[in-house]
Amino acid sequence: MKATVRKLVGPAGLTRFVCLVAVLATVGLLPWLSHRDPALTVLRARSAEQEATDEALSAIREDLGLHDGPLSLLGGWAADLLRGDFGTSWVSGYDVLPSVLAGLQVSLGLMGAALGVAVVLAAALVAPVLVRGRGSAGAFAAMLAAVPEFLLATVALLVCGVWLGWLPTAGWAGPEYLVLPAIALGVPAGGLLGRLVADALPAVLDERWVELWRGAGVSRARIAGAALRRVLPPLVPQFGMAAVGLTGGAVAVEMVFAVPGIGRTALGAAKSQDLPLLQGSVLALLLLGLVAGALAALTRRRLLGPALRDAGLTLPPARPVRTHPAIPLTLFTVLAVTIGWGLLRDPYTLNTAARLAAPSWAHPLGTDALGRDVLARLGHGAASTVGTAAAICALSLLVALALGFLPGIAAGAADIANALPPVIVGILVAAAAGPGTGGAALAVALISWPALSAHAAALVQEVRASAFLTAQRAMGATPWWILTRHVLPSVAAPVARHALLRLPGIALALASLGFLGLGAQPPAPEWGLLLDESRAYVERAPWAALAPAVALALLAGLAVSGAAAVQGRRPRRTTAGPRGTLGARAVRKETPVGA
Repeated sequence: MKATVRKLVGPAGLTRFVCLVAVLATVGLLPWLSHRDPALTVLRARSAEQEATDEALSAIREDLGLHDGPLSLLGGWAADLLRGDFGTSWVSGYDVLPSVLAGLQVSLGLMGAALGVAVVLAAALVAPVLVRGRGSAGAFAAMLAAVPEFLLATVALLVCGVWLGWLPTAGWAGPEYLVLPAIALGVPAGGLLGRLVADALPAVLDERWVELWRGAGVSRARIAGAALRRVLPPLVPQFGMAAVGLTGGAVAVEMVFAVPGIGRTALGAAKSQDLPLLQGSVLALLLLGLVAGALAALTRRRLLGPALRDAGLTLPPARPVRTHPAIPLTLFTVLAVTIGWGLLRDPYTLNTAARLAAPSWAHPLGTDALGRDVLARLGHGAASTVGTAAAICALSLLVALALGFLPGIAAGAADIANALPPVIVGILVAAAAGPGTGGAALAVALISWPALSAHAAALVQEVRASAFLTAQRAMGATPWWILTRHVLPSVAAPVARHALLRLPGIALALASLGFLGLGAQPPAPEWGLLLDESRAYVERAPWAALAPAVALALLAGLAVSGAAAVQGRRPRRTTAGPRGTLGARAVRKETPVGA
């Protein structure tokens, strides 16, 4: 009980509260932060023919309370919210709360079904490891996790809905309408969950208790169940983050299948500048994320039991995924040659006579609906997608290394950041500053650091507690020497590998925002925007959609295999003091399970 109270009132609890208030304040101030004139939006919604005179706009601002300033606006919104009043839609004129509740009900059903698909797929990935006692989900599961939900949704709609006619392609009128959206949303989540568990199991199955149980004649099924119970508690927070990710992925899937969920409601409200409806929708999505995190924490406590609740439970380091050096080299070569070849071509030249042309020597990846070369747009789009993702990775790494020395503050801020998928933050940023590459990069950067900072904080704590640092202090080493020669080198390398593993996820988040119209705008050759532009004619010219999708999958495989190759080759390091060596000691802190 005392530990719980300390957690609530400590630095992490205070930071958590401050960050939550900051998010709520941002949502409440959207009408004031918006780059558009809300009065003009309301005027156009009420009467498209009425002239936008100063008198008419001033009357609407007075009616909406926009003349009173940001603090008064925020106070009035918060007071109404406490009374259960979410406001009135600027576009439809109806109360916001019923629309939010209706969309939330649909999204909860979709995410529940998608979670079922994810669990089934994860079980299929984990089963071979339990049977053989070794192996890993590896790059295959990572590629599944990196496949864009919106691309899976488009392919499923085309194949199962249009070509085969097995299932309906749009709407929400019965259980059969749930199947395709749930598959599109659940497959990437299942790949992520399967990889987390399958990568952690081999190290657990090598523990001493497993050998003792086998020697005692315990059945394989019981050992497998105990191993899963041993693996799950440290991974449950990652499962909670995956559930939060479903809310972000649901936005794109709901758009493709015209599902009237809360994500589609929020996106539509952002594009139409119906800010009261957007505020209510974002609050509902934030609540979903917070509830998912709370349920994950509760589940972890129940799995640990009272004996380990306060001490926690950590997994042994996952064994490095072995990969042949030729694999990352091959993937890098394919991507580099493709991007380099595309950079030599013009991505903006229009040729209406060659619209939707099939791949040929003149156009190796075909052309799009305007006759533009797909290879050229893919190559030039790499700078926008991969380049921006790499910059965000580097920035997140620097933030994580800084916050690693402030674990309380980092943990509190991470709890709130983890509850916000990139799409939701992108909607907020687009509503306030307008869509664009900068806004998409800002949205992804705001929530890309929590996992890295948690990793860095854990490593800093472990390295500081190491016996060899105690000896260094006894020998007269200065704090600056210990920091620069021991702590930072021991922390920076594994966190940098962790950041590398997150590169494809960040690129996918940027592509998702581009696909939804919240990122780069036409005619920019951004990978997500290429997928969105090709969606309307994917049946006639699938190569235009497959090119950026395959590029994202290759990027995922390159990140996983490259990080594994670097990890496997990393030499042991000898730590030396300022006045001599202390002896060979390898401080090996690998990327935690769940990275």
